[in-house]
Amino acid sequence: MTREEKILYKQQLKQAGLDLIGQRIANTRQQMEEAQEAANQEGKSSAGDKYETARAMSHLQKDMFARQLAEQTREQAALHAVETDRLYDTARAGAVLQNEKLTFFIAAGLGKQTIGGKTILFLAPQAPLAQQLQHKKQGDHFVFNGIQTIIADLF
Repeated sequence: MTREEKILYKQQLKQAGLDLIGQRIANTRQQMEEAQEAANQEGKSSAGDKYETARAMSHLQKDMFARQLAEQTREQAALHAVETDRLYDTARAGAVLQNEKLTFFIAAGLGKQTIGGKTILFLAPQAPLAQQLQHKKQGDHFVFNGIQTIIADLF
């Protein structure tokens, strides 16, 4: 790959990650709204405590979604801050590492994704694997899933 192709590839990975987080945020907001609606629709019943329990459960669910939304928003902000217009010679936030089977993008903790038919492992910079990769260079070895692997390309 040329320098320009590598930068474009990193930008595409970043955009795919932003799109994924955007979808997660939209889904979480919808779930929060549904939980609030469920709490609002609970009517008094002759069962007494049943009404209060159902409302409390709906509020707990809404609070859980609110925490998820806050985390997703932080992840989105962190991904926005990742620089993709530079090439790196050591593993760090914004770097892409490739071995014979996987591509790793140190940017956001989105896990394993398939993008353009390729498996990409999105790692948060503070994730244990990303920390293990810190300062590694092309040609260096590391252990992933109990298997010794080599960094074939890093940019």
